[in-house]
Amino acid sequence: MDPNVLRLAMGAGAGPSGPQYELYTFGSNGQGQLGLGNTTNRSSPVQVGALTTWSSVAGGQFHTAAIKTDGTLWAWGANGHGQLGLGDTGYRSSPVQVGALTTWSSVACGQRFTTAIKTDGTLWTWGYNYFGQLGQGNTTDRSSPVQVGALTTWSKVAAPFSGNHIAAIKTDGTLWTFGRNNAGQLGLNDTTDRSSPVQVGALTTWSKVAVGNFYTAAIKTDGTLWAWGSNSQGQLGLGDTTSRSSPVQVGALTTWSSVAAGGLHTAAIKTDGTFWTFGFNNAGQLGQGNTTYRSSPVQVGALTTWSSVANGQTHTAAIKTDGTLWIFGQNTTGQLGLGDTTNRSSPVQVGALTTWFRVAAGTNHTAAITEE
Repeated sequence: MDPNVLRLAMGAGAGPSGPQYELYTFGSNGQGQLGLGNTTNRSSPVQVGALTTWSSVAGGQFHTAAIKTDGTLWAWGANGHGQLGLGDTGYRSSPVQVGALTTWSSVACGQRFTTAIKTDGTLWTWGYNYFGQLGQGNTTDRSSPVQVGALTTWSKVAAPFSGNHIAAIKTDGTLWTFGRNNAGQLGLNDTTDRSSPVQVGALTTWSKVAVGNFYTAAIKTDGTLWAWGSNSQGQLGLGDTTSRSSPVQVGALTTWSSVAAGGLHTAAIKTDGTFWTFGFNNAGQLGQGNTTYRSSPVQVGALTTWSSVANGQTHTAAIKTDGTLWIFGQNTTGQLGLGDTTNRSSPVQVGALTTWFRVAAGTNHTAAITEE
């Protein structure tokens, strides 16, 4: 079982003496995506309200969504296409509850749309739908959550903060994609958009998936890493810059445990706790101490204590097993949380806390949860 899920299960409903889950945000805030009641950028972590019941968070292009331990879903930021799911198109600079349900289990934010899964295994989408990325069989925007089909077997979903497609895994290990497909990011061996979920191949061994700007990366149950879609900056990790419209294995290793996709760069962690990056590196987002692009995975330092990672457009955030938060890449809006706007090309610790356990990145903002 995911240790983060286990910790939340043990802490939910624990009362005043139990774990407290605080949400912090920093970076770009022009549309209120930091949830702080204003539109002022922040270069250091600021707590979102006073609540201590946040369990997960996702960042979009200019909006953010989060789930509390009671299963309620909240959203804030840009809303021009109804991506907040509030039945309108007015932006919010503070968290607003999406409906009244207490059955949301996971959420992902796309460029101008949102998708989420409920505890009953149903998949829901809302917001911008020009490319059919809502999976509704049409291209009509929705400002409130709408169920994708009638299935109750969805287990994981991913969306790109700077793209317009969705990838989702079912409980049977099958992988499904829909939305924009101009670079083959749906993995269907063509470049035709889809407005309804289509299965990627026939395999039932997909375990994790991440979605970037016009590309997708996924891990199978055997620990192999696969990627497809746009590859202009080597973000597929295949040693070249040739795009692919079907899944291609990244190397031959069977030790990959998690993967994150950004604008044009990818980060992944192995089962031994090592941290690897590849792709675009204009602002040092690969954490290699330079701005040299890489088309194959390169290890970040020599540490074996990395536990989770999230990619922004041109920045990267990662948590170590000791609960510290580290960040690198572009910092023009303070998205690194280091109290300034200076880019970093190597990992730098954010503050001194050792209680970080979940992190998410939007285009130019970051959100993270601590366990106190």
